[in-house]
Amino acid sequence: MLTKTPSFSDIKRAHQRISNYIIQTPVMTSKNIDEIAGCHIFFKCENFQKVGAFKMRGASNAIFSIRPEDRVNGFACHSSGNHGQAVALAAKLAGSKAYVVMPKNSSKVKIDAVKGYDAEVVLCEPNDKSRTQTCEDVVKRTGAILIHPFDDYNIIAGQASAAKELIEEIDELDAIISPVGGGGLAAGTALIAHHLDPNMEVYLGEPKEVDDTFQSFKAGKIVPNKSANTIADGLKTTVGEKNFEILKDHVKEVFTVTEKEIIDAMKLIWERMKIVIEPSCAVPFAAILKNKKVFKDKHVGVILTGGNVDLTKLPF
Repeated sequence: MLTKTPSFSDIKRAHQRISNYIIQTPVMTSKNIDEIAGCHIFFKCENFQKVGAFKMRGASNAIFSIRPEDRVNGFACHSSGNHGQAVALAAKLAGSKAYVVMPKNSSKVKIDAVKGYDAEVVLCEPNDKSRTQTCEDVVKRTGAILIHPFDDYNIIAGQASAAKELIEEIDELDAIISPVGGGGLAAGTALIAHHLDPNMEVYLGEPKEVDDTFQSFKAGKIVPNKSANTIADGLKTTVGEKNFEILKDHVKEVFTVTEKEIIDAMKLIWERMKIVIEPSCAVPFAAILKNKKVFKDKHVGVILTGGNVDLTKLPF
């Protein structure tokens, strides 16, 4: 288990460790979208990843980093959906059990998906305190190992593998952008970009309604979210401590976008690329559309984080 910021070697080992449990997802482009955005965008399609999201990378690395004899009591986590699905599937592949704490207002499609991987779902109130306390209770009851969604170096190293694949495949990138919630993917992306190409610009996209990372950058310390009022349900969490320490050293700027801008960007990708993405996924693309001068004529990598959408509740 990693106890310090992952090195390049740590990330390479993580990528190798999880290679049999993940998909090397495709990189897609669209001339039409490039014309609209005024730059050359390379979409890393983690919406095609196992469990429909990048979270499979971090969860697999965290679980398979643990020796088989230490997996007997299973694994526990709290999640609004994608991390829970990833822990459930990775635990199942490791021959173990998963206990997933989910807010009562999680989408039915995500709760059903977690149960579909044979995990035990424990519902809680939709706030950070309840999620944390319920998960602690599950760990005490079962002896399961806690897999934190983002504030964990093994998670960060696993998530870094998405950007690693993208940068290695598209060698002319000038910049890379990911969404930021808790910061597992964001920190992993920032780290591997720094290791592979220190001149690459790293940006983050965040909903204006939950702009804790944007506020934290301004304050120089973590400023918790006061709201969770965003359609981007995967980005409601306040950024983690380990994550923020990495981000503040390696990220050039955090852009915020409105709910309308998120929905418009999501709709544009559905219409023009014919692929399913969830709202959180559209946030970095929305940030590019909002800040065209920053990205003008550049080659930009975008991590499309997931495609787990309740089709009965589309925002457009």
